[in-house]
Formats: sequence, structure tokens, C-alpha cells
Amino acid sequence: MLGANDNKLPFKALDSLPLFASDKEIALAIVGRAKAQYWLTGVLPTLERRGFPSEDPLHTGRAVPLVKKFYEDYFGITAGYAMAKPGGEEKIWQPKRQRKAA
Repeated sequence: MLGANDNKLPFKALDSLPLFASDKEIALAIVGRAKAQYWLTGVLPTLERRGFPSEDPLHTGRAVPLVKKFYEDYFGITAGYAMAKPGGEEKIWQPKRQRKAA
């Protein structure tokens, strides 16, 4: 059962990270221990080409708030009715009347 403090449940693991985190810490928070290595080697390079926040050399890590913002935009969480598919494609919801007219 969800409590009153669980309103940010999708980012609970990211919220527990420091302001700047290593790629390994971010991978563990996003996909868990079992898939972290795959995320680091197979997914991260693709995400970087799509605008994933780069590592800050001064802090030797990635800014966690920017990582959260990236995923909010990537999955369309802040886009209202726009829904992003995991492949990055967006599908905009339209009423049937507008779909037939287009």
C-alpha cells in the first residue's frame, strides 16, 4: 500500500542518490542490480546520443536532477497528453473526429 510520502514513487531510488552520482549508482537506481551492467554498456551510449546528461568533470558524476528530468521528458511525463514510447517516438492523443479529419 502506498503512503502519503510515496507521491514520487517512480524516482524513489534516484531520490536517494547524492546530487552527483556515478554511472554505476545511476544504473542501479534505474534498472537494479541484475540489469545494471547491460544498462551501462548497451543502453547508456544510446541515451547519451539522445541527450542524456553528460558527466560533470568537476564533480566526477552526472547531475541526478538532470537525469530525472531527462527521463520525465523521455517518457512524456511532463508532456500532458503526449505519450512517449520506449523507443522515443511520441504519439499525441486526438479525439476520433480529429483523427478521421487528418
